[in-house]
Amino acid sequence: MKANYATEKAIMAVLEEFAESYAKQDLKTIMSLVSTDDDIIMYGTNADEKRIGFKEIKAQFERDWSQIEEPAFEYKWISISASGNVSWAAIDAVFKAKLNGQNRDFPLRVTKILEKKGDKWLIVHAHFSFPDGSQIFNI
Repeated sequence: MKANYATEKAIMAVLEEFAESYAKQDLKTIMSLVSTDDDIIMYGTNADEKRIGFKEIKAQFERDWSQIEEPAFEYKWISISASGNVSWAAIDAVFKAKLNGQNRDFPLRVTKILEKKGDKWLIVHAHFSFPDGSQIFNI
């Protein structure tokens, strides 16, 4: 079900703070957006990027930032839904980074699930993927 205005506004604030803190490589802020539950999961775009738990997700951000420069997320489309204290977002974005001295842009699909704990929405699941441009179907 579509999130109400207040929930959508709160989730957008988390998504924007995530993008901003990722770009600034601000580990403290980005981790404040993530639940500390043992079963939280984040899937990245590489085959080995299945992270379970707060410590593994923290290590993934540190690894990301050691491999790239000038990271940024540019959101193109966002759908936010919710039920009770759980919300989910589907996002089309562009991931931008400097890799080996070259600026690169990658189309990106993101899903995030957030849970409201007290008065704060926290990320409990995230999945990042690159759409496969080779799969073009003429229907």
